Amino acid sequence: MPRPTPKTPWAAACAAAVLMLAGCTSGGSGGEEEPASSAGTDNAGSGSSRVRVLRTVAQGLNTPWGMAPLPDGDLLVSSRDDGTITRVDADNGTKTEAGTVQGAQDLPGEGGLLGLAVSPDFASDRLVYAYLTTSSDNRIVRMRYDTSRPQGEQLGRPETVLEGIPTGTYHNGGRIAFGPDGMLYAGTGETWDKPIAQDRDSLGGKILRMTPEGRPARGNPEPDSLVYSSGHRNPQGLAFDDDGRLWASEFGQDTWDELNLIRPGRNYGWPEVEGTGDRAGFTNPVAQWTPAEASPSGIAYAEGAIWMASLRGERLWRIPLDGSRVAGEPSAALEGSYGRLRTVVAAGGDRLWLVTSNTDGKGSPEDSDDRILLLRVS
Repeated sequence: MPRPTPKTPWAAACAAAVLMLAGCTSGGSGGEEEPASSAGTDNAGSGSSRVRVLRTVAQGLNTPWGMAPLPDGDLLVSSRDDGTITRVDADNGTKTEAGTVQGAQDLPGEGGLLGLAVSPDFASDRLVYAYLTTSSDNRIVRMRYDTSRPQGEQLGRPETVLEGIPTGTYHNGGRIAFGPDGMLYAGTGETWDKPIAQDRDSLGGKILRMTPEGRPARGNPEPDSLVYSSGHRNPQGLAFDDDGRLWASEFGQDTWDELNLIRPGRNYGWPEVEGTGDRAGFTNPVAQWTPAEASPSGIAYAEGAIWMASLRGERLWRIPLDGSRVAGEPSAALEGSYGRLRTVVAAGGDRLWLVTSNTDGKGSPEDSDDRILLLRVS
């Protein structure tokens, strides 16, 4: 059953409250639909009619963070604290451990095994990519996934794709995604060392773009640099729309969380600007929220909108798009119904997978947490 809606002012506010648009400035069980009473669709304003929880795909996951669909429809899910990758049968919710990612450290704070992505050529190369925290840095590795090996031993030895990303107790970023151009994108945090977000020589506080082998991709703003955009605090959501535009969600500090349209070479302001600043040289977000409403992590694109999972906000935001513009007022659903929401992934058409994050040390887990939900959206 869903959690009761938290009795705090921010949870009771309607979806549009305190939300400010920045416009276009420079910048598993069963297959039955869950009843509305347990789908959290009666307490979230206008967004509720656009989201329906079809079913719980899987439950009992420990600190899930990244999720990557396989070509056959099953899901790979990372455990931040355990350093393991679990395969989830998307039809019946069966969980099997693929293996442990060597080198991932269970450290205090927000580090560990974070984002996952599968190679665009997975059918032939069987490569799984992971963003992880080690004892010395954050890095991206790739491993061959061999299902002919015993359960728990199916991941090959990690090959380092990129190392030297700054690490800290907090603000490690961690989301990775392959773009429609076949290049690998990564969101990195500034690890509470604010100036590095503006330091072009640092890999922290950036969105990076690289070849699958970890080299600077052709077309980057600087040919010998991985940096695609700068001035980020802690971006944890990356998604591409149907026209190949890159969108990113970002944790603010005390005032504004952001959704940004990422353009190569742009500077998104942190720590000089938080939210809309209208300052020369910096690109404004396309939308912003108070941290109590959002604290965003993963995002996905489906049905003409960005869908943004919120941790502290405990809701799923819908941000309608018209090309590169926000087309109308964002709305929220599932408010307070499933606790903290970490990752949302497009499942094709009008479907999304949504991963909760209540066992991460900041939530109030129930016996079934954490869960993967299948949603229908419009």
